[in-house]
Amino acid sequence: MEFTINQIAGMLKGEVRGNGGEKINMLAKIQDAKKGQIAFLSNPKYEQYIYTTLASAVIVKRDFQARKEITTALILVDDPYISFTLLLEEYHKVISFQKTGIEEPSFIGANVSVGNNIYRGAFSYIGNHVRIGDNVKIYPHVFVGDNVTIGNNTILHPNVKLYADTKIGNNCVIHSGTVIGSDGFGFAPQEDGTYKTIPQLGNVIVEDDVAIGANTVIDCATLFGDSTVVRQGVKLDNLIQVAHNVEIGKNTVIAAQTGISGSSKVGENNMIGGQVGIAGHLVIANNTGIGAQAGIGKSIKDEGQRIIGSPAFDVKEYFKAYAMFKRLPDINERLRELEKKIMQLEMTERQEVEGEE
Repeated sequence: MEFTINQIAGMLKGEVRGNGGEKINMLAKIQDAKKGQIAFLSNPKYEQYIYTTLASAVIVKRDFQARKEITTALILVDDPYISFTLLLEEYHKVISFQKTGIEEPSFIGANVSVGNNIYRGAFSYIGNHVRIGDNVKIYPHVFVGDNVTIGNNTILHPNVKLYADTKIGNNCVIHSGTVIGSDGFGFAPQEDGTYKTIPQLGNVIVEDDVAIGANTVIDCATLFGDSTVVRQGVKLDNLIQVAHNVEIGKNTVIAAQTGISGSSKVGENNMIGGQVGIAGHLVIANNTGIGAQAGIGKSIKDEGQRIIGSPAFDVKEYFKAYAMFKRLPDINERLRELEKKIMQLEMTERQEVEGEE
């Protein structure tokens, strides 16, 4: 990446103060940056570095007022942190999408439609009747089964596995080791104590702008014509299990080691912490916040709730209960002292009665 400071300011809709013609080729921390690099200042406690940094440019808030002489160029924006994040995204795109062409050995099946500017890494496998959009990047050892669809600008990192009939949207990123479309956990108990496998015939649909972390598994739906669905804008962390026939609503984010059991419906704009367990056939309302390690055993029907615990309940009530829980040893000790005093009083009363007799 190499842009002038003026070009970067245009991308961020910012204003340049200083030499806007200098070229930038790297992003860096303000305390470590060197010539040719750009940094940002958002936290006031790092202001000291803006007077000593060697960065060619620093992104700052529009109302920033220097208290000493500054030698670097400034790009004035509404929010330096968000602007730097946008710049990171653009830089990441340049790195992620720079690969093109076909590495050998690799395999491609019959009747495959391939878009422009794609990359297929060595030892990748593309099945029959696959549709691949423009600017797709398929890294080494990726498996793409028959009848899979992959949208434009999607990246499949090494060792991603897409089972047959999976549909991936545009602008998706799927990280290494993720498996999409594997069998759901369907086994019927038999009279002799064994289990009979129930064939899983559905597929998985991942809509646009979805990010899926490493070693996550999304199972296909059970019946032909049904789908496990991950809606637009969903962000999944590493090591997540999404079972058959689950639906995850738009712009929901889920942290690592969460498991969602079969046929549950998770709403839109939810925030789900790490190691959360969601039982099967439940409905989670929109805008729900679920704390880490929560156990969800019943549906959450009202929007906007914040819950935690196992079994989970309202976060405010949880912390009240937790405050009491932490006091239990002290309460127990006080209770024992009271029991002793009561026993002593009863014994004294008994002795007084016997003395009167």
